Amino acid sequence: MSIEKVRAYFAGVGLEDRIQEFDVSSATVALAAEALGVEPARIAKTLSFVDGEGALLIVAAGDAKVDNPRFKARFALKARMLTHEDAVRLVGHAVGGVCPFVVNEGVKVYLDESLRRFDYVYPAAGSSSSGIRLTIPELEEHSRCDGWVDVCKGWQAE
Repeated sequence: MSIEKVRAYFAGVGLEDRIQEFDVSSATVALAAEALGVEPARIAKTLSFVDGEGALLIVAAGDAKVDNPRFKARFALKARMLTHEDAVRLVGHAVGGVCPFVVNEGVKVYLDESLRRFDYVYPAAGSSSSGIRLTIPELEEHSRCDGWVDVCKGWQAE
């Protein structure tokens, strides 16, 4: 199970106690915000996209939306989301619980600029009923991100 892999990883770095599991779904930004009792923007949603034969993940603030022209300019790809089946196969996590931790080899992870305005955020922890509170430096470290990108809109005055 994905959450068990994520839990084992965070246990290895002393942060397992930050993982929260819920009796309700946290599979969407709105549901996660309600379960955690935080504003939706603080949910660090992980979006999974087709990258040739593999996958790339964009972690963005809950109130941000991918801007297709920016995405295409940055990655030279059309922003095409993975199917539910491909998310499990290529990333290692099911849709609703996709997170940037303990992903399959070769998956690229990028953090969107929309996250930088927060001290801490709540990404999923490998299931559709979990979350973990992390500071932005902790998210950067534990996601092992490939870098920061600016591919989202809607979170600030443009």
